[in-house]
Amino acid sequence: MEKIKKSILLLFLVFLGCSKSSVENPDKTPKAVDKTANLLGTGQSARDLLSNDKFSKLKIEIGYVDGFRPTQEAIGAFVDFLNQRTFKESIEVVYNRLESPGEESLTVDKISDLEEDNRTIYNEGDTMAVFIYFSDAPAEGDDEDEGLVTLGAVYRNTSMIIHEVTVRKLAGQSIFISNAQVELATLNHEFGHLFGLVNLGTDPINDHEDVERDTNGDPVIDGDGNTTGNSHCSVDGCLMRAQLQFGGPSSKAASLLEKSGNSLDVACALSGQSVLKMLEHQASKGISAPPGLDSECLLDLASQGGR
Repeated sequence: MEKIKKSILLLFLVFLGCSKSSVENPDKTPKAVDKTANLLGTGQSARDLLSNDKFSKLKIEIGYVDGFRPTQEAIGAFVDFLNQRTFKESIEVVYNRLESPGEESLTVDKISDLEEDNRTIYNEGDTMAVFIYFSDAPAEGDDEDEGLVTLGAVYRNTSMIIHEVTVRKLAGQSIFISNAQVELATLNHEFGHLFGLVNLGTDPINDHEDVERDTNGDPVIDGDGNTTGNSHCSVDGCLMRAQLQFGGPSSKAASLLEKSGNSLDVACALSGQSVLKMLEHQASKGISAPPGLDSECLLDLASQGGR
């Protein structure tokens, strides 16, 4: 009888302990996400992206409007490009299918709002996070009749927009060019800016930055007779070549380059027609891939801890 009493008492204590641990759950409030490290200017995280000093892993979130997911071919080649240029131990790509925002065109402020609403990953531990939004709407200011269209742009240190609807329309203009080729050229070029190229957070070892030009291709001269760099390379054949962006501030499609109401600074609005000509030139030589980075850009990346 005494043994039965002790057994009942023991079971009661065990039950009490279990009940106590389940009821006394410490603070269940979700941990606040610190986004500050992902809200910096374009190029300001170049070393973190390239080197293994602080972040050994890179995680890329691709938020895409349903029906506008990028090709696996382009994403695979894009990851290869990042592996060639960085010392990251692992690069992971995750997909986030999104509903259409129902916009006819997108301003940089609207793009920023869409990121705020849909981005799910930020820097955490030894993992650095990048968000790339593939949209179903073109950039505000595009003029298809004049061939002035924007393929993509970067507007923060880990934020990028690819106008997938425009990518597909552009690729459809040439029997020699595929969606994957245009996607890859845009991704690689814009990520070059996240790496701080050219003179956009990564100081050039040697001067190879081109200057702002007007619609005639002539250098823009300020009141003091000086030119201004345009964050693109002056070396022919380079992935970051200045000719791949819009010419000057008077271009209709260059409106995206202007500062937004939230002081977001778009360093590059990649020109559709320029990219198409570049890819067709590559195709004429039997090359399907976009150009790589020239020796000057590679030297700059190496100075920031890249390969």
